[in-house]
Amino acid sequence: MGPVEILEVEARKSGKAAEADALRAAIGGDPAYLIACDEHGRPQPSRLFAERIGRLRDGGERRLVFVIGGADGLDPAFVAEARETLAFGPQTWPHALARAMLAEQVYRAVTILSGSPYHRD
Repeated sequence: MGPVEILEVEARKSGKAAEADALRAAIGGDPAYLIACDEHGRPQPSRLFAERIGRLRDGGERRLVFVIGGADGLDPAFVAEARETLAFGPQTWPHALARAMLAEQVYRAVTILSGSPYHRD
C-alpha cells in the first residue's frame, strides 16, 4: 500500500455540479479507481472492505480515490462515474466524521492485509 493523500476541495461556485467539477479537477488525469462515499452505497464490514482493497491492489489498481461529498451529498452524475459506492450505514454523518471513519477503515484494511491480528476474528 502506498501513501495516503487527503485533499480538501472547495468549489468556486455553489451546488453539487460545481463540486463535482472541482472534484474531477482534483482527481486529475492519472488513472484512478473511484469509490464514492454515498448514503445509498454498499456498506461493508471491515474484513470485507480489507479484502476488497486487497483484490484491487492485487488486480493492478495503483490508485484508489475515495470521495466524500459536501453537506448535500455528491452529484448523482458524479456518483454514476464511480466504480463503486461505499456507505457508512443508514445514519447521516458530518463530513469531518465521515472522513475520520474512512481514514480508520483504510488503516484497519491495511493492518488486516498486513497480517496483523483482527479482534473480530
